[in-house]
Amino acid sequence: MLATVDRLLPALQSLLQDFSGRRLIINLDDLQRLDSAGVTALEVITDQLQERGVETHLEGGSAAIRNTIHTFQGAETPPASNTLAPGWLEMLGGSTYQFLTQTLKQFFYLLADLFYWSAADLFRSRTSRKGEFVRQSLHIGVQAVPVVGVMAFLIGLVLALQSAAQLRQFGANRFIVDLIVIAMMREMGPLITAIIVAGRSGSAIASEIATMKITEELDALTTMGLNPLRFMVVPKLYAALFTMPFLTIFANILGIAGGMVIALFYLDITPIIFLNRMNEVLYFHDIMTGITKSLVFAGIIVVTGSFFGQRAERSAGEVGQVTTAAVVASIFLVIVADSILGLGLY
Repeated sequence: MLATVDRLLPALQSLLQDFSGRRLIINLDDLQRLDSAGVTALEVITDQLQERGVETHLEGGSAAIRNTIHTFQGAETPPASNTLAPGWLEMLGGSTYQFLTQTLKQFFYLLADLFYWSAADLFRSRTSRKGEFVRQSLHIGVQAVPVVGVMAFLIGLVLALQSAAQLRQFGANRFIVDLIVIAMMREMGPLITAIIVAGRSGSAIASEIATMKITEELDALTTMGLNPLRFMVVPKLYAALFTMPFLTIFANILGIAGGMVIALFYLDITPIIFLNRMNEVLYFHDIMTGITKSLVFAGIIVVTGSFFGQRAERSAGEVGQVTTAAVVASIFLVIVADSILGLGLY
């Protein structure tokens, strides 16, 4: 009982204060009752004695007493580990192993599921979400037209402005057309469009899916027998694949228009001369190169945003983190893919 412990513990502590031996055995044979307060009192006494270097042992006692001590006795704290902190090489190896065995595997699982459902839904239109393709096309494509147009026009303007001064020194004014047209069609148009869509729509995809995971809406879809990937991501993939080529063509036109403005005012190349030269240097292969890149970039943006959105944990702070990671990874993968496609398509 707590009252008995309060009365007897100070007396026992004062009695043992003068104990000078190195070993003390506490016999419990005559102890008839023991509760949690008594077990705590025994631990206090043994701890104080051990601090003074006295080895303390409990012996005897009935099975019930031993059971009570075992039940209420505090767990021993394990000694602190003296292991050294892992070195940078070990940390690098661990991170690489985790990336290859977990992150990369999850990414390919997502890619395989998305490829399957996107192909299967082409023949199961009755089971798809009505109007979702149109809504996503408006969000990803139509609403991005102003910012893509302005950025592409400015990129073409600056590219022509920086090149005009150099070409004028050698009397090669007409080659400004070659530079602007081929650069916008093959590289700048698809790349600028993809970067803008990655920052605008890729972040929206990642944050939407992450929020749905945190609020357990994805679990609710699974409970209702709906595949979250098919329900949420496939319409976005369709919309991105449909709208990205049109956005790229629009960016190409405005980028070339920006270059045409500089050619007119700095190099005295009239629009008629510009268009005639453009007709000579532009080939169908150049146009298809940009469109092919736009389709690849659309897939990268949707898959990356979906992948990072599903990696969010059960906290609201994860939404911002996975959104940032999705945008950074999307832009990085788009640039890598552009480099690889540039080598293969030229």
